[in-house]
This record gives sequence, C-alpha cells and structure tokens, in this order.
Amino acid sequence: MTSKVAEEALGYEQARDELIEVVRRLEAGGTTLEESLALWERGEELAKVCRRWLDGARARLDAALAEEEEAVTEGDAE
Repeated sequence: MTSKVAEEALGYEQARDELIEVVRRLEAGGTTLEESLALWERGEELAKVCRRWLDGARARLDAALAEEEEAVTEGDAE
C-alpha cells in the first residue's frame, strides 16, 4: 500500500493517469482475485488523491470569485 506522503506527492495528472491504467487493467481481466483486489484498492487511493486536488482547485476558484465579487461590490458602494 502507498504511504500518505507518497500519495500527497502525486500531482493530479499523475494520479489520474495511473487511475486510468488501473481501470484498464481491471477491465481487461486476466488477473487473480488478489491482484484485482490490490488494483481496486490502489484505484480507490488514486481516486481520493484526484478528489482532493479537484476539491482544492474548486476552493481556490470559489475564493477568487468571492474576492472579485467583493471588489465589485465595494466599487459600487463608493
């Protein structure tokens, strides 16, 4: 299993690309039950990494939009 530090070091694109590969391998079949479970667990970890990146990006966008709206509102009040 991957350590939390190694997971956090993955960029969004790296995690997404690895997740795509995990899904491809699972869909192709031909793996043992143990291998399939390990792939599935890795996929879950990678999906969490991607979700954290996307949530962080959303938070940054929301903050930027809020700042912009606040600046416009303050400009209207003057």
